[in-house]
Amino acid sequence: MKSLLIFVPKEIDMDFDVIIIGGSYAGLSAALTLARATRTVLIVDSGEPCNRQTPHSHNFLTHDGDKPAEIAAQAKAEVLKYPTVKFLAGKVLSASEITGGFTVGLESGESFSARKLIIATGLKDVLPDIKGLAECWAISVIHCPYCHGYEVKGEKIGLMMNGEQAYDMVKNLYLWNKNLSLLTNGKSELTAEQTEKLKSKSIQIIEDEIVEFVHANGELEHVVFANIGQLALKAVYARADVKQHVDFDVQLNFELTELNTIKVNEQQQTTAKGVYAAGDCTTMFRSLSVITATGTMAAVVLNKEMISEDF
Repeated sequence: MKSLLIFVPKEIDMDFDVIIIGGSYAGLSAALTLARATRTVLIVDSGEPCNRQTPHSHNFLTHDGDKPAEIAAQAKAEVLKYPTVKFLAGKVLSASEITGGFTVGLESGESFSARKLIIATGLKDVLPDIKGLAECWAISVIHCPYCHGYEVKGEKIGLMMNGEQAYDMVKNLYLWNKNLSLLTNGKSELTAEQTEKLKSKSIQIIEDEIVEFVHANGELEHVVFANIGQLALKAVYARADVKQHVDFDVQLNFELTELNTIKVNEQQQTTAKGVYAAGDCTTMFRSLSVITATGTMAAVVLNKEMISEDF
């Protein structure tokens, strides 16, 4: 009787178990979880977090009021205590699937491989081209009342928004600020019923075009309009369009949502096998507590996937 020959596939040698593209809150959270699972991890970070202009972080337990950069620095120091984690300053420009995993290419010309990828690159805010707006963004032109509302409660503020989205946001902001002006930056798209409702709440609707946010080091002083002069405001809420920093969706063949965030399931898996995503790049709910948790979730599920593959 002939003996059976069993061929065992040779394990493919990879530089790391996991490469994490982006080393802010979500990426570091994922790295910490993977380090504690004894995985070899490379974090590549460009050093340009989404909240780099934000003076203080709020709504994040044990860090309420701390500077975002200080929180990130503490997190990085904690993660790098683990010997299986390497942190590299740089920007990943390319990523592709290879046999047994993935390879990434950096702007420096270096390349690395890993069995799995986590994308935690954040989002790029695309702001209207209005003088002074970019300088005020995340300082006095803000996006979230849960992150910033307490600090400007009771102040005279504006909301730069229009249509149904504006009406819904006005209802939220009215909890914190009764002295509120809606800046539609052009003809109002509110319904007649919505307009009357806002007027009944003494909410001013300004349809004139905004030409400048006058500020001192990002702190808003007043908004200048094309025809009606200027309006002094403590802060203005606004919502930026967003886009991904790098077209990894094209390179790795996964899907984006209608809002240009990476489409993930509840376990932070993208639509491409072996590719996970976490943090701001996956959600418009850009709270530190939420995005940090997504990094943990991605790491746990990814690690379980590798355990199943190896068992």
